[in-house]
Amino acid sequence: MAQRSRLSIAKGDIFTYFDAANRSVYAQADIATILTEQRSFWRLALKTSALEFIAFLIDQGRLKRAVFRSEAYDRELTRYSWGEASIYQLALSLRKGAYLSHGTAVFIHGLTNLIPKTLYLNVEQSPKPPPRGELTQSALTRAFSNNQRQSNLSYAYEDWSVTIISGKNTGRLGVDTISGPSGEKLDVTNLERTLIDIVVRPAYAGGIFQVLEAYRSAKETMSTNRLISILKKLDYVYPYHQAIGFLMQRAAYDPVRYDMLRALRSDLNFYLTHGIKKPSFDEDWKLYYPEGLESRG
Repeated sequence: MAQRSRLSIAKGDIFTYFDAANRSVYAQADIATILTEQRSFWRLALKTSALEFIAFLIDQGRLKRAVFRSEAYDRELTRYSWGEASIYQLALSLRKGAYLSHGTAVFIHGLTNLIPKTLYLNVEQSPKPPPRGELTQSALTRAFSNNQRQSNLSYAYEDWSVTIISGKNTGRLGVDTISGPSGEKLDVTNLERTLIDIVVRPAYAGGIFQVLEAYRSAKETMSTNRLISILKKLDYVYPYHQAIGFLMQRAAYDPVRYDMLRALRSDLNFYLTHGIKKPSFDEDWKLYYPEGLESRG
């Protein structure tokens, strides 16, 4: 009879360890650390490398490999899951401290029936000093005259794409851990933070028409008070409250609710989105919006 390897002898203890762990997705470095910490208890040979350990776990059918590739940046990121892990869990493992946002959060909160194949992962930047001086109409108009810049850092995995967004530093404001489509625990922007984010960057939610649909879907569940509280803490230079109030009105919210946004209105003319080719103007909200949105009101 062939002599069993030390890995095979320790298989039961190894599986018990991973079964009891409070996580399901690992980078290679994570597994290497576990091997170092548990090697003595599992009585594994010093020559057993992390790659050999990983190969053993894959061969036993419990560890799964997922490779994310970025063609634009010529990068690969490999993650390992103990058993099956959702694409959302895998995506969250790509960056420490990241959370799901924008169109992905719209789906997780049940504001659309469309299953987006592009996931948005928000990775907050380091704190930046506040801008100097007052915002002028000419500066605002110039900023919104062209299409909004979008992240080029995307990773492909099977038929999914994960876009990494360099987000404003907020200290993870409005980020909750909630149950995903398969009951898995996911770090996601809450409903009100999501509604703000998709106004700030509508391209990451399918465009402004899809943003309006999300506002309609959120009408019965979102808290206007909570949204305004988060919006004030985010402290944006641009008067996004005008766009949010406009969308709430178009989505047929109770006037009492969007009047709370009206009270925050600035004296500047604002834009619902960047690069509007044929703008219409709402005098009440002092807001330019795309032609054709009238029929969605």
